[in-house]
Amino acid sequence: MSIYLDRDSRVIVHGITGKMARFHTADMLEYGTNVVGGVVPGKGGQEVDGVPVFDTVEEAVRETQADASLVFVPPPFAADSIMEAADGGIRYCVCITDGIPAQDMIRVKRYMYRYPKERRMVLTGPNCAGTISPGKALLGIMPGHIYLPGNVGIIGRSGTLGYEAAAQLKAHGIGVSTSVGIGGDPINGSSFRDILEKFEQDDETDIICMIGEIGGPQEAEAADYIRNHVTKPVVAYVAGLTAPKGRTMGHAGAIISAFGESASEKVEILSAAGVTVAPNPAVIGDTIAQVLKEAA
Repeated sequence: MSIYLDRDSRVIVHGITGKMARFHTADMLEYGTNVVGGVVPGKGGQEVDGVPVFDTVEEAVRETQADASLVFVPPPFAADSIMEAADGGIRYCVCITDGIPAQDMIRVKRYMYRYPKERRMVLTGPNCAGTISPGKALLGIMPGHIYLPGNVGIIGRSGTLGYEAAAQLKAHGIGVSTSVGIGGDPINGSSFRDILEKFEQDDETDIICMIGEIGGPQEAEAADYIRNHVTKPVVAYVAGLTAPKGRTMGHAGAIISAFGESASEKVEILSAAGVTVAPNPAVIGDTIAQVLKEAA
């Protein structure tokens, strides 16, 4: 099993009757993901592409034994949907929704860690591309055809740069064990450090690719964890080297507000931790191929 998903993962889709959710549900079904239900309050009893719709997560889990979920719910209601998944017994939740208010995500984080010694549910996102374990399951909006099964674990704040890395690896004949989008918002469910820990423990992952960007402390925290706990090679790329200081760039989390949050400072911090940093996005695949060659 590649960290979170395998062929037996049973997935429900929150907001499955929406246009975007229907499109990507069909894509996931075609990929082979075991989508067993959808959740839309008031629309229980309907079907979408043969997938039954339930009024609540609790009902969906009871009827389908689902253990993973994908949130396509509009921003004002997405936080409640995530917390309902945690209450309903979902083990792993991906939130695609962009534009969730920061105060709602603060509420979600507090709710998820209500019990200090036990995390109620693993959440990745919001504002992310999802998770894919190639050849096993796709939970999100990634184009599955660009991912070869293999031994490279990818973690990224940017969905499109994650696609770029996977496509470059495929061109080299190199595959991916699991790719996890953690999202570009300032407050998200899982950090680089959380996923690094999973990849370090994963027998199917031999090398880790980390895609960061300007803003926030996550890359610096990841560097500290890599230095002290990660034994596998790590290759990174940090977007935003030419971004003017203090300017918001793209994601809501890409705002430089403190030392160590610019792209150049992150590159220095990661390099000092022993991470091989790709100088630009066009050579992520080349850099990983070279590190694998040297490791072999």
